Amino acid sequence: MTDPITFDDFYRSAALDFTPHPGEILRRRAVATPDLHGANRAWQLVYATRTGRRAPIPASGIVITPDIAEPAGPSPILLYCPVFHGLGGRCAPSQLLAGEGTEPETGFIATALERGWTVAVPDGVGVGMTGLGPHHFLAGDAAAHAVLDLARAVRALPELDATAAPCAAWGYADGGRAAIWAAEQRPHYAPELDLRGVAAGAVVADPGALIGEIDGGPWAGLALAGLIGLSRAYPHLPMRHLLTDEGHDTIERAQELDAARLLVAYRNTALGRWCEREDPWNDPMWCYALANETSGREAPQVPVHLYHGIEDTLVPVAMGRSLFAEYRTHGVDLSWREYPTSHTGAATDGAAEAVARLADYLQRRPDGTGATPPRPQTT
Repeated sequence: MTDPITFDDFYRSAALDFTPHPGEILRRRAVATPDLHGANRAWQLVYATRTGRRAPIPASGIVITPDIAEPAGPSPILLYCPVFHGLGGRCAPSQLLAGEGTEPETGFIATALERGWTVAVPDGVGVGMTGLGPHHFLAGDAAAHAVLDLARAVRALPELDATAAPCAAWGYADGGRAAIWAAEQRPHYAPELDLRGVAAGAVVADPGALIGEIDGGPWAGLALAGLIGLSRAYPHLPMRHLLTDEGHDTIERAQELDAARLLVAYRNTALGRWCEREDPWNDPMWCYALANETSGREAPQVPVHLYHGIEDTLVPVAMGRSLFAEYRTHGVDLSWREYPTSHTGAATDGAAEAVARLADYLQRRPDGTGATPPRPQTT
């Protein structure tokens, strides 16, 4: 049976016979978001972005406007970076939010809409678009480009008066990683964007350390997803040279799965099962790629709020503390909050402060020297 989402012509990839500008809108269509409280108009977009190697590639996302009666000028843009949804299949947030399924982060997005913000959600490179997968999971540059180029696309939407709208980024786990990489990359990739600040929880700041921790355990499917995503993001390197024939077959199957099916199918399974050595992530080629994916090597030039659960068994709180310390040595405007709860608990418990921090950042002038007049908010 044909999958009505995967084979939607809107998301079908076509070879680019030109080199579009990053953020250029290639296709758009109005959609409804019936399960999203506080939403007004919405559009699915296919826009131009760049891979981590700067190759042009189409990506998809969704833009949702708030249901407010009389907006006082252009709405601020929140770039909401979703958690890992999967390597392929029916999992792109832009599709799930448009009434095609259940999007697990609707509550967080609705909170932003209630603030009067326009919310833009990138699917990520390799997700949603037919024939371009698998998702470049854990590839920081690609994630940052997808976020920043969606902001460019929103500013160009003819239905919105958003050319000069300020923006902020928010995400959790891999979404938090995308948000901070966007902040790190913005000065030289998209300097024209008025990014005011970032809130990021449980940031996957060191994928190499994380893969080593979760491999063979209940989250092992994410380790396999990382191997697949990074090998896709580094096509110029022989990243799959350690795989056995069974390993190649496993990857062919896994790269079509969403996050839930990955976690079930590969629970408590070690990567070494499909490789010629038991610790493939310690191979020199993989060490190079994973070292290149650590966060904190560049300093965001905007305020950053980090938060984490002390009892997080997926992304250890030590990883968040280390990123905070690294940013502090670079002089980044920082705040930090720890919650006495789990990975999923901190996502919920930290949301209110994250939104409040972002609201404060959006009030500031681009040079950070003061505050803009507060924009009326609906209740």
